[in-house]
Amino acid sequence: MNLLGIDIGTTHCKAALFDERGILLNIATIATPRFQDPAYGYFFDPEAIWQATAQVVADAIAEAPPNEIAGVAVASMAETGLLIDRQSGTPRTAMLPWFNTSAQAQAEILEAVAGGMAGFQTSGIRPSFKCSLAKLMWLKQVDPAQLTNSVWLSAADYIVYRLTGQFITDYSLAGRTFAYDIQDRRWKTSLLRELGLSPDLFPPVRPSGTMLPARGDGLLAAGTPVCVAGHDHICAVTTLGDSASAAVLDSMGTAESLVGSYAAVSFGQAEYDSGLSFGCHVLPDQLYWLGGLSSSGGSIEWLRGQFNDKGLSYDEVQTLLAQVSGPTGILFFPFLAGGSILPANSSARASLLGLTAKHGRAHILKAILEGTAFEMARIRQLAEALLSRSIKQVVAVGGGTQNAGWLQVKADVYGHDVVVPAQQEATLLGAALIAGIGCGLYADVTAALQAVRQPPARIFQPDLDNHSRYQQLYETGYLKLLPLLQDYYSGASG
Repeated sequence: MNLLGIDIGTTHCKAALFDERGILLNIATIATPRFQDPAYGYFFDPEAIWQATAQVVADAIAEAPPNEIAGVAVASMAETGLLIDRQSGTPRTAMLPWFNTSAQAQAEILEAVAGGMAGFQTSGIRPSFKCSLAKLMWLKQVDPAQLTNSVWLSAADYIVYRLTGQFITDYSLAGRTFAYDIQDRRWKTSLLRELGLSPDLFPPVRPSGTMLPARGDGLLAAGTPVCVAGHDHICAVTTLGDSASAAVLDSMGTAESLVGSYAAVSFGQAEYDSGLSFGCHVLPDQLYWLGGLSSSGGSIEWLRGQFNDKGLSYDEVQTLLAQVSGPTGILFFPFLAGGSILPANSSARASLLGLTAKHGRAHILKAILEGTAFEMARIRQLAEALLSRSIKQVVAVGGGTQNAGWLQVKADVYGHDVVVPAQQEATLLGAALIAGIGCGLYADVTAALQAVRQPPARIFQPDLDNHSRYQQLYETGYLKLLPLLQDYYSGASG
């Protein structure tokens, strides 16, 4: 039997068909269609997202007999969603992505009303323009009628609705709304009413892998089990297996996240002070920790577009990186989209420090990679302090792993191996395994991972001399200058 994983991502919509041993049979990818409006900011068109998803699904399963698809699971970027009409299913709004900043003012109101330690203890996150609740407050301000008889669905929820006709979300996505109590596993009805919002704006919340029958619209056979897999990064970390593992997942895309399982059952001052976010895992009775950088791969894409009108090709990127050996000595602070973690500062800006006349394009390109690696090293240190243990291994997945030069910089900065699984589509594989558990093909995640056959991974080992030089640059330069720059930009924005 086969399993279908779907991933609605920031840059691509993907679908992949795996057999029950986790072997990739077919994959299809389409760029996620993105639009921008002066008043609305960045947005996705719901119908365009559905058409892109339908196309990749059709392509991925084109050669598969319909009766051999045991289950389908949909993962997606978190904090991205839309309002649809409860009766007709017609979209009432565009799909607002996590990086749409229109709700910044509402996030500040939300912080004043329900933030701080009390809000964090129930949500595991801080209010920000990303969270769904701030977006709903902004939509209410723009046009209150949009919320009447509507339901808020994440990107994954919406695709599952289109496939099954039913409203549902999972714990991992609900936890990114700030409207959901991840301790009591319920919507915060009192807070919603205080904000003038109906609790009916949200769908039922069920465990990841809760199956619904496909309605049979020509894309999937009627009755095919379909489920919400959950938050894309958390689906990916599922492929690491045992929550006690010392390894963490580094999901390298437009944004980058370090993610690991978390054993604590409640959040206190240590978790709050760490600057990390927490939430419900896609696996039963588990939590996760997450620290991210909104403009990691995005910084590289930004620089590629600056070199010429056509943009720098990926082959040209590798050629340039090969021209520079060892650390550049340049400090890049990678906050093109603001600061993401401790201090979370939307006014933060990117900076390049230490340039001289001898530096050229290759040095600047490598400095961008070094700066993103420094920031992820800082996030890793925050996690290590909270976990009271060293993170001995980083497993890297995502589109960024195609850049071998970047992976080597990471290994040199971290001072330990960076492991890149042969199967790079960790989110899709994680979603497929969740589908397999949900439909009964596997008893649990342990059985699923035992069934999966993974080819040998690539391993990037550190150059210890480079690591020593990077460590000095990181400690005496990056860490010392970061708070000064944060203070400066906070004052400049004020």
